[in-house]
Amino acid sequence: MEVEPKMPQGESDYALRPVDLKGADEGPVDAVAQRPTWSGRLDFILASVGYAVGLGNVWRFPYLCYSSGGGAFVVPYLIMVLLCGIPLLFMEFAIGQYTRLGPVHALIKICPLLKGVGLATVVISFVFSTYYNVLMSWTLYYFFNSFGATLPWTSCNNTWNAVGNCSSGLPGNSTHLQSASQQFFDHSLLQKTSGIEEAGGIRWELFGYLILSWVIVYLCIFKGVKSTGKVVYFTAIFPYFILFALLINNVQLPGAKNGILYFVTPVWGKLFEVKVWVNAAAQVFNSIGIAFGSMISMASYNKFNNNILRDALIVSVTNSFTSILAGFVIFSAIGYMAHIHNLPVENIATDGPGLVFVVYPEVLSTMPFYQLWAPLFFFMLLCLGLDSQFATVEVAITFIKDEFGPQILRFLKREELLTLVMCIVGFILGIPHVTKGGIFVFQLMDHHTAVVSLVFLAFFEVVAVCWVFGVPRLCLMVERMQGKTPNIYFRVCWRLICPLLVLCILISSLVQYTPAHYGKYTYPAWAEVMGWGVSLVSIVWIPLGAIHEISRHKGSLLQRLKTAMISTIDLDADDSLPEKQNLENPASENLFTSVT
Repeated sequence: MEVEPKMPQGESDYALRPVDLKGADEGPVDAVAQRPTWSGRLDFILASVGYAVGLGNVWRFPYLCYSSGGGAFVVPYLIMVLLCGIPLLFMEFAIGQYTRLGPVHALIKICPLLKGVGLATVVISFVFSTYYNVLMSWTLYYFFNSFGATLPWTSCNNTWNAVGNCSSGLPGNSTHLQSASQQFFDHSLLQKTSGIEEAGGIRWELFGYLILSWVIVYLCIFKGVKSTGKVVYFTAIFPYFILFALLINNVQLPGAKNGILYFVTPVWGKLFEVKVWVNAAAQVFNSIGIAFGSMISMASYNKFNNNILRDALIVSVTNSFTSILAGFVIFSAIGYMAHIHNLPVENIATDGPGLVFVVYPEVLSTMPFYQLWAPLFFFMLLCLGLDSQFATVEVAITFIKDEFGPQILRFLKREELLTLVMCIVGFILGIPHVTKGGIFVFQLMDHHTAVVSLVFLAFFEVVAVCWVFGVPRLCLMVERMQGKTPNIYFRVCWRLICPLLVLCILISSLVQYTPAHYGKYTYPAWAEVMGWGVSLVSIVWIPLGAIHEISRHKGSLLQRLKTAMISTIDLDADDSLPEKQNLENPASENLFTSVT
């Protein structure tokens, strides 16, 4: 890779890694901090696929299919991928690649009035990363417990079992019984208390596994895209070998056909229910990761003329394919389980972590060669989760580099130390989740982060880019990078369909809102207030950013609003290209001061 022209004194200290710069036609470059680039095109694609394909593909999508009309759910799901998923992913790739900035500073340039949206995406991503890694600690616990001669969740003869209501198989319709697998999850892994009111002390084993999971994350990302781009060659590809191996194994088991038929058989009447379409749109939105800032952040490390349309199609199609593949794997196994215990399939399928930490471990224990399949399955989950974790942590690191880069490096000297500090902070904030009452904290955080906050952020991001910045300017941005303007399909989706779909999801989420709960446990009022506090930690930056931007300008309120909506990316002038901006005064534009 060629070395760039030497930067002015003071700026070269912040050069992360040399990038190609053969001329202005090569594309915009952040003049403040020369960014690293992915070593190859496949690095970015695999990192994006790894981020999009996560644990939700394994447990959320199959459950939504079975509860929302089986094969009929695939119809609205694929429609939403076409109308919402692909266009919005293309949009985020375009923003990141053109500006070569993380979500905060990219949105400052695009729409100063809604600059708080960018900061909100950083906050929600980091909050998400603090409890998402807890799932990795659970996975490590199961992984290391799956190497024994017998799997510990198969029997009721363990110290953690409540013998009086323990069933060595699935309890079926017996409401007073719990499966041995459920009791392993509740009493061995979690050592669950009665509620969030009772913390119960730290689960030291999980505490250790949480440290280990953060150490793994740090070792994979401490060199930035240089190290992450290599790790994803394994973590993004390996799960597919396991999924296909499990599918080949599962379809040969008795009863597998019934599970698959239950998964794919359409209940066409469900297509007339609004909730099914909202669920499909929400699944596409959450799975691809729109509004988390991760896609913008990763695309900012691309070369200027990288083919982002191709990449958006690859990531979206791969994500959808993986969800459907995981559905076949899970339901073929559930069909086998139903056959063994002579139960209907609907009595076994469940939503959320219970599907992969309770039901599937029970399935694995009855399979031939379970000593092989159990460790491989949990290692696959670890790879799926780590890819997503890399991207969410990287969002916060990218923001700090963009905003405070020279100052931070003057203090910490090395970027690796910044990454280490972020991982340590994430670990500390994750400790409440590994207490004996941690599952209740986890559920509360997940409900108010992934369900409540994300839809708000997504709506304002789409409004900022598609309506305030404008589709014509977005198309011109793409044309400068790709050499041709987006076709009418993307223009219509950006201008009309995507904003309206996100608005419908937002309204539906508010109308159908239900307080957080875990099983039959309902949270006390103070916990619900705390949950809304978690939501506001990210959402509050949107109005605060708007108020700050309006207060910076003079004139009437209407004049201030008009001025605050003017983008600082002037696509009509050559001297406005990002590589020519801020050369005289590198600090002229940051989170708190926007060029008008």
